[in-house]
Amino acid sequence: MNEASSEMSAVQVGKEPIWTPSFRNLFIISALLNFGQFMMSALVPKFAEHLGASAAIIGTVSGMFAVTALAARPFVGPSAGYFRKNRLLAAAAGIILLAFVCYGAADSISMVMAGRLLHGIGMGLLAPVSLAMAGDVLPSRRLATGIGVFSLGQAGATAVGPSIGLELVEAFGYSATFWIGSVLMGIVVVLAWRLASDKPARGTRFQLSLHRMVASEVLIPTVILFFLAGAHACIQAFILIYGGVNGVDEIGLFFTTYAVCLLIARPLVGKIADTYGMDKVILPGILLFAVSMIVISYSRTLPMFLVAGGISSFGYGICLPSIQTLSIRLVASSRRAVASNTNYIGIDAGYLIAPAIAGLIISYVQRHSGDEPLAYAVMYRLMSIPIVVAFIIYFVYKKKLTGKLNDRS
Repeated sequence: MNEASSEMSAVQVGKEPIWTPSFRNLFIISALLNFGQFMMSALVPKFAEHLGASAAIIGTVSGMFAVTALAARPFVGPSAGYFRKNRLLAAAAGIILLAFVCYGAADSISMVMAGRLLHGIGMGLLAPVSLAMAGDVLPSRRLATGIGVFSLGQAGATAVGPSIGLELVEAFGYSATFWIGSVLMGIVVVLAWRLASDKPARGTRFQLSLHRMVASEVLIPTVILFFLAGAHACIQAFILIYGGVNGVDEIGLFFTTYAVCLLIARPLVGKIADTYGMDKVILPGILLFAVSMIVISYSRTLPMFLVAGGISSFGYGICLPSIQTLSIRLVASSRRAVASNTNYIGIDAGYLIAPAIAGLIISYVQRHSGDEPLAYAVMYRLMSIPIVVAFIIYFVYKKKLTGKLNDRS
């Protein structure tokens, strides 16, 4: 009788709904935030090029937001345990609004850099807080599926954000487009402030401590994300410019293809991970991501870029939420924000370091070969190396990680 009751309970838990009112509201806010993010992040490198920046400077500008994002990380975990998460989300959107204002007012690279530094502070708060809020409102046994669904808002934003941003620039120019993004962020601030969020139990005064800043339980996944995110940052920083030097006018469709494939992949992948385990998702995903970098490096026409975008979505696009879900499962529910924050330390570091290195590679190869498309192609081929390193690390430690998951379950 007890076994039958357990089976019935497991079935009922497996059918717990994901689309609760709390999840729906958070999903909408996250989708709007990511739309503004991807629209502006895709334009900043091209705007820097428009202002006369070299490839090395463009790489530095693209990754510069990670400096302040990393600086903000020590405050995220303690803040999430002391303040309402919706207030933190609204604060993050407000800081990003100020960054967009800087972009809109910029007439020099230094002003763009100031905007990127502000942008980083907002991102340092935004990503771990929103992911922790999603984890709080999702059924625990459907966490991988739920996080996959939650990330569809990001996928949709990836699909339309860069393309709409480019269309707005064509119609109104860079400055007006950045001001439009500022208005959107203002709307998000209001919506996030009105979002329902529990008041945390403040057992002690607000304080900073290593335990509240970093979850040591998720250091291995964080190192893996460092290598994967660094490679992905080079796609975001340079793909529009790379398409342009190859004469591909509609290169913004790369992001559209990436996102459409994500809409197909992530719900399916979440179910596979919940049912069969993370290994069945993460290892193939990392390999596909490495393949996508090689395909990008040989792309010279729009169809080839679209193929690369599709492969990349089944690579990095499914690895990121899967590894983040793994990290959330490795800690107690009270430390989900800390675990997410730790993950994003690795992601920020990858976004800070890799584009700067990639820009130097591009400048070096171009200076010695005189061939601009070749310079970008060599960079993308070399960026497959950190992805292979990530694969090796996960393969070596996968039994240790899954063993911890079994212990927690």
